[in-house]
Amino acid sequence: MKLAKEIARRRTFAIISHPDAGKTTLTEKLLLFGGAIHMAGAVKSNKILKSATS
Repeated sequence: MKLAKEIARRRTFAIISHPDAGKTTLTEKLLLFGGAIHMAGAVKSNKILKSATS
C-alpha cells in the first residue's frame, strides 16, 4: 500500500474518562470487533490491587 493511501486510511482518536470507567474494556472490544486482535483479555479491579490480563 502506498504511503499516502495508508495515511489517509488511518484514524486517530483518544478515549478520556474517569478512572475505572471502562477505557481498557472499550478499547479491547473496539480492537476485537475491528479485527486487530483475536481475543480480548479481562480487567479486574479491587480497592487495593488493580491489574489487567490478556
